[in-house]
Amino acid sequence: MTQPKITVGILALQGAFMEHKFHLQKAIRHARPGSPLDTTKFDIIEVRTQEQLASADALVIPGGESTAISLIAERTGLLEPLRQFVRVDRKPVWGTCAGLILLSDEASRAKKGGQELIGGLHVRCQRNHFGRQTESFVCNLPLPFVGDDEPPFSAVFIRAPIVEKVLTGADATADIAEGVVRAPKLEVDSYKHAQIEVISSLPPTQGKEAGDIVAVRQGNIFGTSFHPELTPDVRLHGWWLQECVLRRNELRK
Repeated sequence: MTQPKITVGILALQGAFMEHKFHLQKAIRHARPGSPLDTTKFDIIEVRTQEQLASADALVIPGGESTAISLIAERTGLLEPLRQFVRVDRKPVWGTCAGLILLSDEASRAKKGGQELIGGLHVRCQRNHFGRQTESFVCNLPLPFVGDDEPPFSAVFIRAPIVEKVLTGADATADIAEGVVRAPKLEVDSYKHAQIEVISSLPPTQGKEAGDIVAVRQGNIFGTSFHPELTPDVRLHGWWLQECVLRRNELRK
């Protein structure tokens, strides 16, 4: 029986959405023969409207400026549909840098006036943890979940956030600290269906920053602090697409 194609959307309101589109397409073109990527048909689309979002089976939220992305999403009527997509429908979603901030239930170091969050990842994310753009860096990051015996991933950090805390149920009802913003509660949230997995932290070579959490997963949501779309390496995009295939197959059982 022919499998239906998977439509992968890239939120194209601001930021590095074109780079993600190129990497997803490249990962598909270079798929290993017989692998899930090779045997699955994909449609990669840019998402700017509710109709385009509704047509997507999975979504990438790119790096950029999280405040700008949330403001545009709110003004274009996409914010609530995005919350539905991520937290209620629980479709696969991957947020990089600004995308990780938006997918977090809480964010610290918020700008004056705050910003809207999509939420879904039961973590508190710290914006601009490493400082200004001049403090950007690249490090070799072990990502064993991508594959056994794979070489480290050259991870690019630009004004990057980190996950500063994995939240508990008590945190959700605690008073909000100064400089912290919180996503609104929904009746159905993905964190009730899965636990947070810390899947990558900065290695000892990063000195005082060693151990900072830079990649997490919770059910359908995957978040990374760094910009995999700014390297020639498409392994992470290929891995995530395969996860989308697995999710589709689970739903079809």
